[in-house]
Amino acid sequence: MAHLPARRRMALALPIGIALTASFGFLPSAVAAPADAPAVTAGSEAGSLSYVVNARSTDAHTIASVSKAISAAGGSIVETYAKIGVFVVHASNPDFGKQLRAAKGVASAGATRTSPLSLAGTTDEGAVQKLSKADAQQLAAAAAPGQEPMEADQWDLRAIGADQAAKINPGSSKVTVGVIDTGVDDTHPDIAANFSPSQSANCVGGKADTSPGAWRPATPEHYHGTHVAGEIAAPRNGVGVAGVAPGVKVAGIKVADPVSELFYPEAVVCAFVFAADHGIEVTNNSYYVDPWLYNCMDDPDQRAIVDAVNRAQTYAQRKGTLNLASAGNSNHDLDSDAILDDSSPDDSTAVDRTIDPHKCFDVPTQLKGVVTVSATGVNKAKSYYSTYGRNVIDIAAPGGDKYQIPDTPSKNGRILSILPGGEYGWLQGTSMASPHAAGVAALLKSAHPKASPAQLQAMMKAQADEQACPADYDGNGDGVVDAWCKGSVADNGFYGSGIVNALKAVK
Repeated sequence: MAHLPARRRMALALPIGIALTASFGFLPSAVAAPADAPAVTAGSEAGSLSYVVNARSTDAHTIASVSKAISAAGGSIVETYAKIGVFVVHASNPDFGKQLRAAKGVASAGATRTSPLSLAGTTDEGAVQKLSKADAQQLAAAAAPGQEPMEADQWDLRAIGADQAAKINPGSSKVTVGVIDTGVDDTHPDIAANFSPSQSANCVGGKADTSPGAWRPATPEHYHGTHVAGEIAAPRNGVGVAGVAPGVKVAGIKVADPVSELFYPEAVVCAFVFAADHGIEVTNNSYYVDPWLYNCMDDPDQRAIVDAVNRAQTYAQRKGTLNLASAGNSNHDLDSDAILDDSSPDDSTAVDRTIDPHKCFDVPTQLKGVVTVSATGVNKAKSYYSTYGRNVIDIAAPGGDKYQIPDTPSKNGRILSILPGGEYGWLQGTSMASPHAAGVAALLKSAHPKASPAQLQAMMKAQADEQACPADYDGNGDGVVDAWCKGSVADNGFYGSGIVNALKAVK
């Protein structure tokens, strides 16, 4: 999520009650079709809103019919993704969504934000701890022979055997991980050699811009995507840090609004389709789709968001792309009966609402086929902030935890990686866990180039180190139980099938 980073941001198995429909993915059979009443504030303010309109099929006649209906209702088409039946539209008509939902050939339609396009919400990525020159010198002095200068502080690589895996197979340059995020600073000396500009773009607004540098972060403060890219593929080049898969490529697909840094649905739709069409084998998604932390299927706008993003990520899977996502930093149980969401919508005024996570979905985390990753610290325990849930979490990986202190020069339990402008710093979050798992997926793809997304996911689970539920869990050490783990040692709500193991992936 752009938000501890509350994730800049999350499984394979969907909650009970979800069923596949038509050719586009899922709709919850247990949830009634949405009423025509407009959702919350969408369309109630002056100015244009952005919408997604989802056609019932992708045949040319239906696409043409829906296009005409959009124009008739006063909408302006920004982009048409005909192959998945999704239109990105701007409209100032306050009844646009209602009119389109009644139009022939339309499966769902809704606003992707609650504030007009001319306005922007604000968000906070979470504080980064930057590495000082003195810190860097201390780490370089502590580096063992063969290590990168700052690797002594990368407890996370050793935790999953990535340092040893690199000696056997650092990953293939024919494999690319797409970082769908705030942008990647490809000029950083510790990622430049492994960056793929031909597979990178700026998808903000819902239409891909591939002009040189369009994928870079809007400001140095938008450091999230660069940090993620370094965790995956910082090369072993004698500079700074190393990534989990230092021989693979990374691409930057920017989806964060340059002002608010929110990840709107139309940008994410663009990103999944772009990744699929440009041969990207793995995507990392360390965010949730704004403005709703959970999208409820009885709300017509939120239902349309789920539909559009799910079509795009399902299309990517069918084209051979494995999608991984972070579980979230709210310490929520996604297999519970009720969750308090007090942060949505995050582009206007949030309201308190109690949601059922079996009917209201964290996107893309809870979409079918997406590998959902929880976070662990150096002690291999669930990170205190990590969201969890039986039949939701697929796999776990190091995301950092300030309460789990490693025996490293800095004694910093967070994750060290690169930042824009040639800098380095520590972050923690499931945002950091997902790229560790994405790096392992890239190693598996390197070793098994013909493996499908489903096969890669199965291999990740089979090679994970099983981690049993704790007898009790007090993540922050205050004497109060913070979360309840359910399941067996082989499959549970904290760790899924276990903690990823890079060394097993290359053996």
